[in-house]
Amino acid sequence: MLALVALWLVAGPGLAQQKFTISGYVRDQATGESLIGVAVVNPGGGQGTSTNTYGFYSLTLPAAADSVRLLVSYLGYEKARLTVPAGRSVNHTFQLQTSSSELAGVEVVGSKEEKIAQTTRMGTINIPISQIKLLPALLGETDVLKVLQLLPGVQSGGEGQSGLYVRGGSPDQNLVLLDGTPVYNAAHLFGFFSVFNADAINNVELIKGGFPARYGGRLSSVLDISMKEGNMKEFHGEGAVGIVAAKLTLEGPIKKDTASFIFSARRTYLDVLAQPLIKAAAAADGVEATIGYFFHDLNGKLNWKLGRRDRLYLSTYAGYDKFYARTKDTYNEGDYTRLNSALGWGNLTSALRWNHVVNDQLFMNTNFTYSKYQFNVGITEEDRRTENGQAKTTKYDLRYLSNIRDLSLKTDFDYVPNPDHYIRFGGQYILHSFRPGALQAKDSSDPANALSSGQQKLGSEAGLYAEDDYRLTDRLKVNGGVRLNGFLVDNTLYPSLEPRLAARYLLTADWALKAAYARTTQYIHLLTNSGIGLPTDLWVPATARIKPQRAQQLSIGAARTVRFRDADYELSFESYYKPMQNLIEYREGTSFLGTTDSNWEDKVTSGQGWAYGAELFLQKKTGRTTGWIGYTLAWSKRRFTELNQGRIYPYKYDRRHDMSLVVIHTFSPTLTLSGTWVYGTGNATTLAEGRFNLGPAGTYEDFGSRNGYRMRAYHRLDLDLSHTKKKKWGEVVNSFSLYNAYSRRNPYYIYFQQGYEDQNGNVEEESSFRQMSLFPIIPSFSKSFKF
Repeated sequence: MLALVALWLVAGPGLAQQKFTISGYVRDQATGESLIGVAVVNPGGGQGTSTNTYGFYSLTLPAAADSVRLLVSYLGYEKARLTVPAGRSVNHTFQLQTSSSELAGVEVVGSKEEKIAQTTRMGTINIPISQIKLLPALLGETDVLKVLQLLPGVQSGGEGQSGLYVRGGSPDQNLVLLDGTPVYNAAHLFGFFSVFNADAINNVELIKGGFPARYGGRLSSVLDISMKEGNMKEFHGEGAVGIVAAKLTLEGPIKKDTASFIFSARRTYLDVLAQPLIKAAAAADGVEATIGYFFHDLNGKLNWKLGRRDRLYLSTYAGYDKFYARTKDTYNEGDYTRLNSALGWGNLTSALRWNHVVNDQLFMNTNFTYSKYQFNVGITEEDRRTENGQAKTTKYDLRYLSNIRDLSLKTDFDYVPNPDHYIRFGGQYILHSFRPGALQAKDSSDPANALSSGQQKLGSEAGLYAEDDYRLTDRLKVNGGVRLNGFLVDNTLYPSLEPRLAARYLLTADWALKAAYARTTQYIHLLTNSGIGLPTDLWVPATARIKPQRAQQLSIGAARTVRFRDADYELSFESYYKPMQNLIEYREGTSFLGTTDSNWEDKVTSGQGWAYGAELFLQKKTGRTTGWIGYTLAWSKRRFTELNQGRIYPYKYDRRHDMSLVVIHTFSPTLTLSGTWVYGTGNATTLAEGRFNLGPAGTYEDFGSRNGYRMRAYHRLDLDLSHTKKKKWGEVVNSFSLYNAYSRRNPYYIYFQQGYEDQNGNVEEESSFRQMSLFPIIPSFSKSFKF
């Protein structure tokens, strides 16, 4: 593949003598924002291309006697046309206007006008932010990840959670990128909200299978999120106030058509509102108390247009969650016990990106990124006692720290020699720094016992890739590539050669068969104690003892576009098989408690996994009523020698049936009703089959097969009604939502309730397992605005 790239680069100048190239950018006329996935076609010759992640396009055509007319189309925008003189290379930037019709067709999934049958890629979905904002939201907080959970092949971990379980994988197997920078923990509030503020986002793309060679380092999916670039024309703002949080986004030109900025902030405020109530309740018991929880997000981006061929971007994200509890219990004569505890976790990412148009056919993007995720648990106890007139104060501190940091340099090239080839190649180097766990303690009564810092472990990861999206015939098109990875840790090198191949064969213009194969390697692991996104999960590297995770995925399917009553419906079917090796889990009876950077390897065991299933997806993308139906039939299994007596058992989130229905109906330009309904087979869990009273030795529980019990099925209906009011200065949108509209008591977890007897030995209540449900029907209201 690398030889193929070199051949094209050498042959390019010779080909240019017989051909000409039309290249440039496609942008929003009102904001200057880059538009991704815009179709740029030559209707007369049948050739076409689309803009890349940065809005750049290149179309090389054979020399012709007549002029060429290009047609540029993007859903939600007016079409644009350009006439180019015969044989003359032209650089042109298209400025697209938003559609003049308020009720113009809107797109729910997918932003390209290229038909689903024509693309080679499988398991890839683009979601417009405008549609994400229209769907019902828990407590009024728009959540990108919860919308992704409505797609086939994507599951949530449980009630209200924003984690993604894609095709039988776990959340750590998803490569989550924000402006090309990995985000290691994408959840707030113990998993109930994601870290992504929809007001600051431009594009969302999810890849579930058939991974292109340009992506590496994860087994299950790629979630590529691009931030807005900032309005180049005018100053604008938008924000919202909901039940639990408020947010504000500001953007505008620093120098018109040359430089711009965008800044976005979000914070919850329940801790502020609850403080007076908490303090009053504690004071009634004679205790001083301050207890609260909050999270915040900050997004910022600067955008400089250095010239026609160069553009520079600087973006950053900072998000943090903090739970805190401070109490002081005062006794006689001024003695007291003061207890301060806190749990905090968060991400910090930054990216410096340089776009450079090398020539009309070759585009370069270089990214220098930094990513950090850290959590810490802290407890401080201070005790003052007076004995014989002497006051003595003792203090005890306990800290638990864990973090992962990345420094990365990546360069990508897009080379488009002609409409039949779209070549991408590049390389990346990542320096990982891990601190899996540092347990620190200090007791003032023992000077020898002091706080200590955990040791870090370094790992170097490097990768090279090349791929070509190549049209062999009018019916057959393939995307072939290869990725070469290497990971160096503890003087141990783990190399990996990863072939990637996807193909589509057109049976008719609207009907295609598709297949894809990908081999993937992941050099980092997540040691998890639960599935609800708790920050006690630890990121650890492959080591000399712990091998990297590996997987293969084979997908086959079909896609078709159906025209019915002047509307297009896209139907796709995909089946997949994904074996996984070198997965790790905690051994029985162990957890993150007491885990340090030197002993976590002794607490884990390695095993295998299998995931396979089929997905059906039907979507309507235009008209007053839009939406989709998704269905997944899936199996996900695990086997570890030291767990479940070495027998195969279902993964905790093995879900046999998963269905989602999404409907958005626009009554008028100012009134929209949306609804989502989901159904899923209950999660697997492990329960004791017997309990034995051993007297002084306590109680012994005899557990059955691991994850051998199924909770009740999960289903839920959410509704949202949004009304827009136009103002002289902008607009206001009032949204009323119902989460769990028919108040289904869905299972969150199951616990054992011990029975009891009366004084005569008669059984008052039998021992039993009981279901804990989390959310009944929850109404919410939010007010958003734009100016």
